[in-house]
Amino acid sequence: MENINVIINGVEVSVPKGSTILEAARIANIDIPTLCFLKDINAIGACRICVVEAQEKRGDALGPKRIVASCVYPVTEGMVITTNSPAVIDSRKKTLQLILSTHEKKCLSCVRADNCELQKLCYDLGIEDEDYYAGDKPVYDLDTTAAHMVRDNNKCILCRRCVAVCEANQGVGVIGANERGFATNVSSAFEMGLGETSCISCGQCIVNCPVGAIYEKDNTTAVIEAIADPDKYVIVQTAPAVRAALGEDFGMPIGTNVEGKMVAALRKLGFNNVFDTDFAADLTIMEEATEFLGRVQNGGKLPMITSCSPGWIKYCEHYFPEMTENLSSCKSPMQMFGAVAKTYYAEKIGVDPKNIVVVAVMPCTAKKFEIGRDDMAAAGVPDVDISITTRELARMIKRAGIKFTELADEKFDEPLGISTGAAVIFGASGGVMEAALRTAVWKLTGENADAPIEFTEVRGMEGIKEASYTVNGMEIKLAVVSGTANAEKLLNKVKAGEADYHFIEVMGCPGGCVNGGGQPYQPASVRNFTDIRAKRAEALYAIDAANSVRRSHENPAIKSIYDEFFGEPNSHKAHEVLHTTYVKRGLYNNK
Repeated sequence: MENINVIINGVEVSVPKGSTILEAARIANIDIPTLCFLKDINAIGACRICVVEAQEKRGDALGPKRIVASCVYPVTEGMVITTNSPAVIDSRKKTLQLILSTHEKKCLSCVRADNCELQKLCYDLGIEDEDYYAGDKPVYDLDTTAAHMVRDNNKCILCRRCVAVCEANQGVGVIGANERGFATNVSSAFEMGLGETSCISCGQCIVNCPVGAIYEKDNTTAVIEAIADPDKYVIVQTAPAVRAALGEDFGMPIGTNVEGKMVAALRKLGFNNVFDTDFAADLTIMEEATEFLGRVQNGGKLPMITSCSPGWIKYCEHYFPEMTENLSSCKSPMQMFGAVAKTYYAEKIGVDPKNIVVVAVMPCTAKKFEIGRDDMAAAGVPDVDISITTRELARMIKRAGIKFTELADEKFDEPLGISTGAAVIFGASGGVMEAALRTAVWKLTGENADAPIEFTEVRGMEGIKEASYTVNGMEIKLAVVSGTANAEKLLNKVKAGEADYHFIEVMGCPGGCVNGGGQPYQPASVRNFTDIRAKRAEALYAIDAANSVRRSHENPAIKSIYDEFFGEPNSHKAHEVLHTTYVKRGLYNNK
């Protein structure tokens, strides 16, 4: 690649031709602040926080100094750039003052109080408490219509990052800029509540918002009240991806595996049992792999598509209702766990399912919608009662005064805390597929103990991955997709007859659950230059590699539950407890 030379803050730097000033500065180890910019998603130069002074070379001389937006302005040979001149600092401060003039400054009670990109900019640039322009200030009602989140336009800074990820990553586009000028606001068409639209509850808008304008509905009070109720037996389950991200909320590096400390913290919070959703991930593989082989061998509906991601399920119901027959009938691991806890486990401990409260700690905001779906009550009561995000758990730990980083590691309770390496990789894109392959190939090769364990072709952060394997003379064609915008591309090809697969894994969020809408916030300065998805996924694959049991069917607790309760995968009882149905919602039907 051709390089060009520029001068940044007096230092000559060689950078790839076509780089923006923002990218060139990064190469020179200089951070330029941004608010609206998200790499490859939202490069619109709208917020004007990233402005710098630039002089372009004109022959042997330099042109006049110009204030330009570094996120969209390309460098040219010999360009002289200043990122911290008095004029630049003054411009950024005035922009911040204008943003603050219409921003609701309830910082003490804001969910983003300790992790707000706007607040940090104000601190870095020395903005005083009253150092902003006074004038008219629009007032908006909170939008609480969605099951999973609250929208507060009083705190919106119109950066449009939420709009960009909803459209570009997810292909949903249910929010956008309405009105013009001073009246501009981000909302849904015709001012509908978000819960009245075809929003899929993925939460990507939340995790990419730089301020507290969008946040998940907090259910931590309900959890605390349940734990305090002497008549309730409260069980907690934790999803695979949570252990790879929770530590970030306590200052630990991205991708740190904090499973042991997480278990210890949950015990200190007072749960009766601390279990692992990974157990139910292994159970999902037993049901899903058996269902897949049954469809292949008996002429069932193909391609079969995974059903673990509730954001994807809701997307399919809204945008591809004709393909709901392709979905696996398996409940998600979270819902399977709740169903098992209130049937099998309730019998073992002799507790009425009505008195069991199942709390799920998830990397996903769509789980808050999922727990209220129809056909999710195997014991006559909801399979899962409360779903909280990784962020909500971190807040609970902090409020309880637990010194998370100083905790000694502890292990999950048994039997619903026993899992395999196959289960933990569910949290990364391709993980469900790989886990299913480990068991399906083992079965297809005559239960061969030497059947392969790792299927690296389906790993990675690419939006669409394809693979094929020949097992016992039968070719199995696979696809792995993450981000529903990519799902749209692939499914349109399937519908048009341009692509042919037997099995498709879809995860609603780009990169899978490790990048779920309920995971810890990371500022754009990190998201733009670090693949947080890959780092978190690495932690899960490391756990898998270190596990002595790496196939779901080898989990001793799974063997026991079939021997004692279900009989065999896809049995009548298994279908009653572990499987579900779907709704053809269509674009304008959210019921």
